[in-house]
Amino acid sequence: MLKMSSYKHVTHVIFDMDGLLLNTEHIYTEAFQKVATPYGKVFDWDTKVLAMGQRADVGAQITIDRLKLPLTVEEFRQRVNLQLDELFTKSKLLPGADKLISHLVKHKIPIALCTGSSNAAYDAKTGHHQAFFSVFEPKVKCSDDPEVKFGKPNPDAYEVTRSRFKPQIPDSNKCLVFEDSYNGVLSAIAAGMQCVMVPDERESKDHLEPATLVLKSLLDFKPEEFGLPPYDE
Repeated sequence: MLKMSSYKHVTHVIFDMDGLLLNTEHIYTEAFQKVATPYGKVFDWDTKVLAMGQRADVGAQITIDRLKLPLTVEEFRQRVNLQLDELFTKSKLLPGADKLISHLVKHKIPIALCTGSSNAAYDAKTGHHQAFFSVFEPKVKCSDDPEVKFGKPNPDAYEVTRSRFKPQIPDSNKCLVFEDSYNGVLSAIAAGMQCVMVPDERESKDHLEPATLVLKSLLDFKPEEFGLPPYDE
């Protein structure tokens, strides 16, 4: 990981959503486990790590293969999706999310959203947080975006997101990404961007190494370290 003095100043910021801004990763765990339980299978952490940050179809295939479920990708996704509208109404903003986003918006720092979600899943998760998510532009929902040919850990997701900033497209080294997943960090780094990782406490140490900076919470982020305006207090 880079030392503090090595951080490059940035002008644009891109955020992942699940497990970073919203507490939806544990909701996915609950939904996936309910699909696996009738077959006597456990959706364990090792499987979740591989599926996190992936496009919905890829995450489904990984889970089916590892747990040896007698389901097609479409059948698996249908069984998960049947639960999500109800489960996602429980979604909450994670600590520090509102503070950081409000701060960046106040100082007119362009911010974007890059999520592995489909359009339908995004709508279900954010319906009761509409004001919060209205300030992100662009919003890239990788599972339904035709320009994102390959999901995280490939660079496509963040390259497409960067290309949609307006009025000017920033250089990749001027973009800072926030992620919670190993696949997401690899995607951001492959796209030539710095990446702040706020991982699950169960994440293995070797999965933290590619990140530019690792934090326990968004509350620990110091914007000035990347050339962004410092918090007022």
